[in-house]
Amino acid sequence: MTMTVTPHPTGHPGYSETLPCHPRSAAAARRLVRVALAVWGLPELAEDAGLVVTELVANAARHAQGRPVRVAVERPAAHRVRVSVADGSKVPPEPRQPRVDDERGRGLALVNALAADWGTEPLATGKRVWAELEGARRG
Repeated sequence: MTMTVTPHPTGHPGYSETLPCHPRSAAAARRLVRVALAVWGLPELAEDAGLVVTELVANAARHAQGRPVRVAVERPAAHRVRVSVADGSKVPPEPRQPRVDDERGRGLALVNALAADWGTEPLATGKRVWAELEGARRG
């Protein structure tokens, strides 16, 4: 797998990688997020961003029928990071209220709790689910 670095108008590169649509890809996605946050000097976001990208990859693996996923990490502002996972399913995620004994269904609630904002964007080939996390403002 090859990581792609893309320049953006903010002056901060974006990082992305295409991964197999499998729950094990979450580890590679977390590494990508950690690398980007280390380069940007935002290590305080690594734990929360790692949990978010893990949930987004897990959801894609569960619902995108095996097509590869594209994980991206961008920095829309100096103190804000956007993590996204694009997959081949056009069905948007729906937050659920799981029962106490349910083993699944808490992922989007976790994303909602950790992210400053999150949402979905339809794509010609599926959808992108994204979450933005905010770091401490410095200076």
